[in-house]
Amino acid sequence: MIRMGPYSVYLLDAGRLWLDGGAMFGVVPKALWSQAKPSDERNRIELSMKVLLLCLEDRKILVDVGAGHTFPPKLEDIYGIDYRHATLKQSLAEHRLQAEDITDVILTHCHFDHMGGAAERVNGSLRLTFPNATHYVQASQWKWALNPSEKDRGSFIADTLEPLKQSDRLKTLPGECELFPGLHLLLSNGHTVGLQMVKIQDSTSTLFYCGDLMPTAAHVPLPYIMGYDIYPLTTLEEKKRYLNQACEENWLIVLEHDTEVDAIRLKRGAKRIEVAEKVPI
Repeated sequence: MIRMGPYSVYLLDAGRLWLDGGAMFGVVPKALWSQAKPSDERNRIELSMKVLLLCLEDRKILVDVGAGHTFPPKLEDIYGIDYRHATLKQSLAEHRLQAEDITDVILTHCHFDHMGGAAERVNGSLRLTFPNATHYVQASQWKWALNPSEKDRGSFIADTLEPLKQSDRLKTLPGECELFPGLHLLLSNGHTVGLQMVKIQDSTSTLFYCGDLMPTAAHVPLPYIMGYDIYPLTTLEEKKRYLNQACEENWLIVLEHDTEVDAIRLKRGAKRIEVAEKVPI
């Protein structure tokens, strides 16, 4: 746990998954990326699904909710969904919280590994996992999720969107904003349209939960961009902007998908921006 402004910040384990290493690193050759992230016999690398829990007075806020438990066995096998380490509900229970205690869910975007856990199957029907929570999604992302392109259709699971779509617990946002005191949502449009990243700032420090703009510490080099990104050149420009600012202002960057590193700070190296420090949360 760390303190950031008025927030107590926890990083919760919501499980693991295995995705194709080539897709995770785009044009970067395997000879390079495999040094940092070795692959299995199916060319997949192990990734975490780490979500933020932010406690603010009577609010209990989650940022992303992992993949959830609604996958058919075939997809569970393809994506290597793995809950041997933890589930989100188990991680919440370690903090004496239940799903009903969550007041707010900020979804960076609607890809299955970030928002699939917003729905659960009960007696054969899908319902909201966090029934008392307001769920925040960028309006542009929600529109895209309901009608994705052929390129990224596989990243969205329509069934898990439906309970949120039918509920009164969805709030779509029109752009960047200060959602709660000291908690700002920043936009990225390279990985997908309307991805929202969380920046929490106080008088001395800044925490940046950047989601899939930079999923692991191995993705710090600018060209290390996922093949999943729908607009990779936009991602490149966004990484330049945010990583330069993070370096200049010594932001703590929380990594959602890195199994070994919770958070990093950056520095300017001889040729490029590099990891200066690895920080546990």
